[in-house]
Amino acid sequence: MYNLPSDFPHDPPKGYSYEIHHFKRNVLSIWTRNHSEFIYNDGADSKCIWGFYNIQKRLYYAPHSSKRVGKTVSLDETTAYSAMPLLKLALDSV
Repeated sequence: MYNLPSDFPHDPPKGYSYEIHHFKRNVLSIWTRNHSEFIYNDGADSKCIWGFYNIQKRLYYAPHSSKRVGKTVSLDETTAYSAMPLLKLALDSV
């Protein structure tokens, strides 16, 4: 198993951990793993894609899906739960 990149700024939220898997050549997938028990999956841990990391370019990518790499993302736009940037809508500023 792989380790988180050294510049990864987030600590896992309470009840979660991070998992790293080889995705494609030079790309790792970063997953959040929830350690709570759920009835729908017979008590197994549930996982959700956090994002992707390119080893050579040292860039993070938001997930388009768990099988598709999305756009490059800055680490300050990410959260401990996801690399997907938050959408700021006009009504959010009111």
